[in-house]
Amino acid sequence: MTDLPPKPATTPARPYFSSGPCAKPPGWSAGRLNPVSLGRSHRSKIGKQRLQYCIDLMRELLNLPDTHRIGIVPGSDTGAFEMAMWTMLGARPVTALAWESFGEGWVTDAVKQLRIDPTVVRADYGQLPDLAAIDWSHDVLFTWNGTTSGVRVPNADFIPGTREGLSFADATSGVFAYDIDWAKIDVATFSWQKVLGGEGAHGVLILGPRAVERLESYTPAWPLPKVFRLVSKGKLAEGVFKGETINTPSMLAVEDAIFSLEWARSLGKDGLIARSDANAAALDAIVEARDWLGHLAADPATRSKTSVCLTVEGADEALIKKMAALLEAEGAAYDVAGYRDAPAGLRIWCGATVDTADIEALGPWLDWAYATAKAA
Repeated sequence: MTDLPPKPATTPARPYFSSGPCAKPPGWSAGRLNPVSLGRSHRSKIGKQRLQYCIDLMRELLNLPDTHRIGIVPGSDTGAFEMAMWTMLGARPVTALAWESFGEGWVTDAVKQLRIDPTVVRADYGQLPDLAAIDWSHDVLFTWNGTTSGVRVPNADFIPGTREGLSFADATSGVFAYDIDWAKIDVATFSWQKVLGGEGAHGVLILGPRAVERLESYTPAWPLPKVFRLVSKGKLAEGVFKGETINTPSMLAVEDAIFSLEWARSLGKDGLIARSDANAAALDAIVEARDWLGHLAADPATRSKTSVCLTVEGADEALIKKMAALLEAEGAAYDVAGYRDAPAGLRIWCGATVDTADIEALGPWLDWAYATAKAA
């Protein structure tokens, strides 16, 4: 009989390593949320004030210039990116970059739903395509940080300042964790449930001036659902970017986001980035010390510092499920199995709401779960 390692003596204090919804900020509790807008209409004075305050906090933390608008929209990051695609694509050729499942999802929608026949540039999980080969006379769709592959763009240097097309960045696992050059971004989307540890169902849409120009000068050939409509009488619906949401938002989710944003403001953008960096470094040290663990993203320059995807020697889907179940049963780690479409492996969230000490405490538990699952 194989000798199994003993269960570690120390368990992560907050074993929340899901890649979405992610760990709540340290010190969070439902009782600490401000109830001022709960039970009130989102169109009431206080409702609009809280929605605008949420937008203002996001702008402050992201150092977003006044040239860019921020709107709270339905459907999480997916809804926000779909809204951007359906309202702006079709005016010029499109290039879609895909190196993980969500990028592939945008390809599918462009091809099968919008039927615009994009140029598709793919790379395998763990890799990044040749960003220097992109034709920027096209509109370009890409994920800033591939949540399901652990691969990110290194920065915005591959986007030319004199581009003809628009840059569309699905940045849901990237905002608040990296410095983003907003002059290079025409459209960005994200959700509160990633680096802020907020709730799902609401997305955030950021529009630069070139995106606004596209919306006001171009009408798509296809009909637009009501929840996608950003233009009224040929002009941008400015109210959407001042807290007048298209549909009814959850004010509880808004108050939750405000709590996270106020916590984040206490650290500042650099503090948020530093926490993610420290967590990623702690997990990298765990990987480096074990010959059975590896990074799916081999190149550190393009390796995610938030949604870190790991390879496990000899693992298949069944082994990963066993490991994840063992860790959950012990209260050592929740939701660490890799994404269903990705190669079999682990996925550990290292965003700013996770404490580095909990990442460090995870290493011995991974040893225990791996050995126990293999012996089962």
